[in-house]
Amino acid sequence: MKLRAVIADDERLMREQLRARLAEVWPELEIVAEAKNGLEAVELTRQHRPDIVFLDIRMPGMTGVEAARQIAVLPDEQPDEQHGDEPEAWPGCEIVFITAYDQYAVEAFEQGVVDYVLKPAERERLQLTVERIRKRLAQRQATHEPPPSAGADMQQLLHKLASQMNPGGAPQRLKWIQATVGQSIQMIPVDDVLFFISDEKYTRVQTATLEALIRKPIKELIDELDPEQFWQIHRSTLVNTKAIAGVSRDMRGRQLVSVKGHNEKLEVSRSFTGLFKGM
Repeated sequence: MKLRAVIADDERLMREQLRARLAEVWPELEIVAEAKNGLEAVELTRQHRPDIVFLDIRMPGMTGVEAARQIAVLPDEQPDEQHGDEPEAWPGCEIVFITAYDQYAVEAFEQGVVDYVLKPAERERLQLTVERIRKRLAQRQATHEPPPSAGADMQQLLHKLASQMNPGGAPQRLKWIQATVGQSIQMIPVDDVLFFISDEKYTRVQTATLEALIRKPIKELIDELDPEQFWQIHRSTLVNTKAIAGVSRDMRGRQLVSVKGHNEKLEVSRSFTGLFKGM
C-alpha cells in the first residue's frame, strides 16, 4: 500500500526542499498536503489521515510540538466521505520533527519515539531517517501495533521539548483542582483524582469519594499535570497511573482500565493501546 505524508513548515522554501529531497530518497511516498503552520498541520492530518507527518518544531501560532500533541489525540475514526457515513479506521501516524536546533532533535531521537530531519535537509541524512521510518512502519504493520505518537513516551517527550523551547513559560504542575461540587467550590488534591473525562463543555473530576466538574479541557490538563502520573488513554480521558488496578479486554477486543476505588471501567482508544503492551 502506498504511504502518504503531510509536510508542515512555515517557510515555503524549506517545504519545497524537503519535498524535493523526499522525491529523491523515497519516490513512492505521496505528499498529500503541505501546511504553513501548526493549526493547518492538525487540520490537514485530520482530513487526509496520513502515515507520516513532518513537523517543523518551531512555527508561529502553534509550534510543531503543540501540533504533535493535537495530532496524537485525533479521533481513531472519521466518516469516509467516499463511501457514505461508514467510519474509516486510522491507526495514527509517525511523527518526524524538522528542526534547525540540534539539541531538540537529539533529545527526540534518543527517546526512540520520533525521528528528525535537520535543516537544511541533506540527502544522506534524510536517507537514514527514511530507512528508520520504513523499518518502523514495516514492523508496526507486521505486529499490528499503533504508532508511538500517542503513547506515554511521546507525551513525556513533548512535555520535555515544550519546556526546553519555552523555559520561562512552562506551566507549573497542578497540585490542586478547583472544582464545582453541587452548589459549592471545592479544592481537590491532584493526587486524589482517579481520572478525568471530558465532554464538549466540561471535564469530570473523579475521586474515590466525589465527582466534580471543571471547565478546563483535557488538552490544558495535559500541559499542567505530571505526564508520568497521569496517562492519556483516550482523547477525552486521563487516568492516574497510581489508581490503575488492571487492564482487561471486552468482547470486541477493546482494552478497559479498571480503577481502584471506583466501579467504572475506562476505554482505551486504539491510539493508546501501546501503553499496555502484552495485555
